Amino acid sequence: MKKNRPASERKLLGIAGLGWLFDAMDVGILSFIIAALHEEWKLTPEEMSWIGSINSIGMAVGAFLFGLLADRIGRKYVFIITLLFFSVGSGLSALTTTLTAFLVLRFVVGMGLGGELPVASTLVSETVAPERRGRVVVLLESFWAFGWLAAALISYFIIPHYGWQIALVITALPAFYALYLRLALPDSPKYDTIAKERKPSIVDSIKSVWSARFVRPTAMLWIVWFCVVFSYYGMFLWLPSVMVMKGFSMIQSFEYVLVMTLAQLPGYFSAAWLIEKAGRKMVLILYLLGTAVSAYFFGTAESLALLLAAGMFLSFFNLGAWGALYAYTPEQYPTQIRGTGAGMAAAFGRIGGILGPLLVGSLVSKGTSLSVIFLIFCLAVLAAVSAVLFLGTETKQQELA
Repeated sequence: MKKNRPASERKLLGIAGLGWLFDAMDVGILSFIIAALHEEWKLTPEEMSWIGSINSIGMAVGAFLFGLLADRIGRKYVFIITLLFFSVGSGLSALTTTLTAFLVLRFVVGMGLGGELPVASTLVSETVAPERRGRVVVLLESFWAFGWLAAALISYFIIPHYGWQIALVITALPAFYALYLRLALPDSPKYDTIAKERKPSIVDSIKSVWSARFVRPTAMLWIVWFCVVFSYYGMFLWLPSVMVMKGFSMIQSFEYVLVMTLAQLPGYFSAAWLIEKAGRKMVLILYLLGTAVSAYFFGTAESLALLLAAGMFLSFFNLGAWGALYAYTPEQYPTQIRGTGAGMAAAFGRIGGILGPLLVGSLVSKGTSLSVIFLIFCLAVLAAVSAVLFLGTETKQQELA
């Protein structure tokens, strides 16, 4: 039985990772589509920022609702439902001709994305042995980099020549294959052991997350999730547009963002290697500090060389931190409320994802310099560092409760 365990873990990682890849493709392509729609639909900065923010509103709702549902009906079924939301919403959004219809469908896509990510990491965490758990969850997160890379390639080769609609169809269709693969996926063994027990009510589950026993890890996670999501979506959804603001053409901006995206891969892999050696806290603190410094230099960069270097370090450290955060989050709660706890933290974080892009749009329209905007994100990430440092506890290789 133990002999087959690594093979089953690899299968789970591959199936879960495929969904993660398609999610990243969608979020990544959205950043390029915002730049394309700005030209095609003559959008204002505020309208551009709402595209990113409505996605995060959907993600907040999805993370909360599907996190609760994962503790009621199981991780596997929620995993399937969320991908269905994403696939259908993304495909239909390619057919829209108005901003309003596009925003409605982006909300539906966001619900699928927001629900899938914490549930996927919970499922993997509960299935993998403690000594490999952190590394495997970070490797799961590394599929995000491949998705962003695919998004950058599709955007560079497809959007300028064939339009953003074709790019969206390309991201939606393969997701149905991932949906097919998930049907044969077993549920979490830890969830199966409690499946027949009397489950706490939804209200009791929510109360438990903020009970005296869990108030410290919950406060820590909510602060970190909010600050990380706020800075990530504020910075990365605007990356192609920021490059255009700095004087580059849309094609050039796509090229440079593609180069920056490549740095996500070593960011993930280095975090995956470190997380079982240095521990979750150390990796999170180190990579968040790197993110803060990189954000500051990206905002103040004047030359192309410094801009690319800062952008690559920003991708390296920020995505490595994301991997550690997804590994760390499910480890804070017992199985009965793990989906609820992880989902609520992610949902609160998505509020930051709503505010980040809106803040950038508002400040850009007022003529605020990019250096000031990126300084705000730098400070937000430092707040996350403080939360991990003072409120976080190490969970490396501990058996899940």
